[in-house]
This record gives sequence, C-alpha cells and structure tokens, in this order.
Amino acid sequence: MGRGKIVIRRIDNSTSRQVTFSKRRNGIFKKAKELAILCDAEVGLMIFSSTGRLYEYSSTSMKSVIDRYGKTKDEQQVVANPNSELKFWQREAASLRQQLHNLQENHRQLMGEDLSGLNVKELQSIENQLEISIRGVRTKKDQLLFDEIHELNRKGSMVHQENMELYKKISLIGQENAELYKKIYEAEGPSEVNQDSPTPYNFAVVENRNVPVQLELSTLPQQNDNEQSTAPKLGLQLNP
Repeated sequence: MGRGKIVIRRIDNSTSRQVTFSKRRNGIFKKAKELAILCDAEVGLMIFSSTGRLYEYSSTSMKSVIDRYGKTKDEQQVVANPNSELKFWQREAASLRQQLHNLQENHRQLMGEDLSGLNVKELQSIENQLEISIRGVRTKKDQLLFDEIHELNRKGSMVHQENMELYKKISLIGQENAELYKKIYEAEGPSEVNQDSPTPYNFAVVENRNVPVQLELSTLPQQNDNEQSTAPKLGLQLNP
C-alpha cells in the first residue's frame, strides 16, 4: 500500500508536530550537507523551533555566511538602484575607518600606551599576546643562530679536510724527494758527487729528508775553445 499524500498545513497535535519537526529538520540538514559537498557550495541554514530553540548548520562558519550574504545583498541593491551606490561606498569607507582605528588602538596598547581605560582582564590578555610574540621572536632568533653555527661548523670541517689533504700531498712530495735523492746517491756514488765537477751545470741536493730536494743551477765561467768543444756533462753537488 502506497504512502498517501500529506496536506501541507499546520499540525494541530503538539506531539505529532514535534516528531515531524525533528524528522524533517534532520532531513533538511542532511540535504544541506550533501549540497555543500557535492556542489562545492557555501551553505548556511538556521532553524528556530516553535519553542524558540535555534538549530543551525554551515559548511564553513555561520558568521562568514552571514557576512557574505549581507555584502552580496548590498551589492545587488547597488546594481538594482544606482542611486544607493554612494551610500554603499560611504558605509564601506566608514567600516574601513573603524577597522583602521581598532588596529591603531591595538598597536598602541601593545606598545604600552593608552592603558588607562583597560581593566585587569584586558591587561592580562595584552600581556599574554606579548609573551606569545616574544616566544615567537626568540624561537626565530635561536633558529637563525643555530643555522649559522651549523654552517660555520660545516665550513670549518671542509677547511680541516682541505688542510689534511694538503698535508698528505706535502708528505707525498717529501717521500718522492727522498726516493729521488736515494736513486741519485746510489747511481753516482759519494765520490763522484762533489763541488769540483768540471761540468757547466752543478746540482745541489739537500740531504735533509724532511725538506723538499732543492736543485740549484750555476753557470761556470767561459772556458777555452778546446773545453767548449767538449760536450757538457751534468754533475751532482751535495750541500753539507
């Protein structure tokens, strides 16, 4: 058996009226929520029962919906009636002036000025705001200092690593010089390496292994024609 059509009129029975109100209220709230989700709409719904109780639903916030409704209503009135445009902009200017005044007053209070008309609760609220701001500033400052210290430590580690690499290269060069000295000493012998070598170029090899080998070139005075015809020989000179 199908459901009969209900006549839309006030229900006289209070109990039936309350039950119907509860059911249809839940249904319209459900539909409003579905409309907001499915259609990405901003929905605001307010219902007052016969007893004066308020029921409301908003997809964002009821205040935002009401403010948007009032602004849109005024704009529509301006479009419909060009003569009211001046009044609309006057209200906007007055609202902006009031907001600016409130911001300036709040700034003076945060700076410790114009506190004579405030009670203890308002002063406590300002003090809490300042403490929160100070904590935020200190946290930001500590973070910046920590980042700078971390960067300096990183640069110091890089410089230390570069110094170690340079020290290794110097040690390697010292070892190569020492090996070169050994090879020269073993090849020529101590008797052949002296300062009286007749060659036009003399090499001086420092015996200290901790210091790189120094090769010194010196040109001997001009010799006679017989000596110049002889091919020059390279000799090694040991510096004491």
